[in-house]
Amino acid sequence: MPAISLKRQLLNRSPGGLVHQRSREVIHSTGGIMRGKFPSRKTGRLVHYEGLLERDAIYLFETSPLVESFAEQPERIYFPDGNKLRRYTPDFVLDLHDGRRVLVEIKPARSLQQPDVRHKLDCVAAELGRTGQTFLVLSEADLRQQPRLDNLKWIYQHASMRVVSFMQSRTAMESLAGGFPMTLDAASHALTMHGVEPFGLLLDGWLQCDLSEPVNFDTPVTLSMESDHEWFRIAPKYGF
Repeated sequence: MPAISLKRQLLNRSPGGLVHQRSREVIHSTGGIMRGKFPSRKTGRLVHYEGLLERDAIYLFETSPLVESFAEQPERIYFPDGNKLRRYTPDFVLDLHDGRRVLVEIKPARSLQQPDVRHKLDCVAAELGRTGQTFLVLSEADLRQQPRLDNLKWIYQHASMRVVSFMQSRTAMESLAGGFPMTLDAASHALTMHGVEPFGLLLDGWLQCDLSEPVNFDTPVTLSMESDHEWFRIAPKYGF
């Protein structure tokens, strides 16, 4: 079964969460992009997003046990483009459960068809590859798989913002191990006496459910095995 890192537990104890300064600030809102702030359970703060596709990406980052933490617009990168030096700011950085660090660009598929956009991202990927950094581009084809996305949103919206400790979660799982699989509704009632709830345990990788069908309170949940505690993968090619 997975362990909740000390970093995430400490973040949850602080009302302000993780202090983060974005590398690129939006001075003026232009166009039809919807901007907002997402209340993050993992970071304990409001995460800025630019566009609904970025917001959907955050739902996946929040609900994947393989993503330990993340931040928006983390750093400014300079890359060569012919005889010019250009700058670029990734949309997100992900710190993965296995210690890897991944820089992520969120782009609609239609934008990726534009030669200038593709050229820029290819140059960025080449520069980051040269320095040994992992970089990937996610589009709606990766992020908006249904019913997975709607299921993850529903689960996240039912989860408590309080991340319980590893020991409390393990005690609850050991006490009820013989009762699984059980429905989400039954798990909610059974876990109450232990001070935990199944939605948070799903997000932390202790429980799993089938995301290929619409999830509701009648959906069965099962215990996660130690060697297979991820219940879905955002980018299988990159191992998470």
